[in-house]
Amino acid sequence: MNIYFDHRQEEIALSEALEEFLEKIVSFTLDQEGVNPQAEISISFVDNEEIHRLNRIYRGVDKPTDVLSFPQYEDFSDLEQLVCLGDVVISIEKAREQAIEYGHSFEREMAYLTIHSIYHLLGYDHDTEENTKKMRGKEEKVLQALGIIRE
Repeated sequence: MNIYFDHRQEEIALSEALEEFLEKIVSFTLDQEGVNPQAEISISFVDNEEIHRLNRIYRGVDKPTDVLSFPQYEDFSDLEQLVCLGDVVISIEKAREQAIEYGHSFEREMAYLTIHSIYHLLGYDHDTEENTKKMRGKEEKVLQALGIIRE
């Protein structure tokens, strides 16, 4: 996997260990789904102000969110052929806020948001109850396989 990190905020520093952990999560998740091992993905880390702006522009929602996913493809019938999967934007501020709100570590929240966004890049969504169940099931399977538990 080719994973590109882009740090576009300075308020919260990410450790090298966390980046390596996120790389492991991305690789494991994509491998579980049979994605081309040469696939590329970019993950940008931003603040609430930037993700708010992007959320307003691309989704028409005028508030910050935790993560946005921008898939490169609409047809996911042959995951082995996909090369550039798309872009993920994670609000580090929102991840920190949610970790506190949900009572678990910042690392666990970043892991969940990363997995969640990968499934969006692969065409999964939580727009209906059935789709939500399917997506959440896949997310939980990855979290459990990697030993990432709710604290």
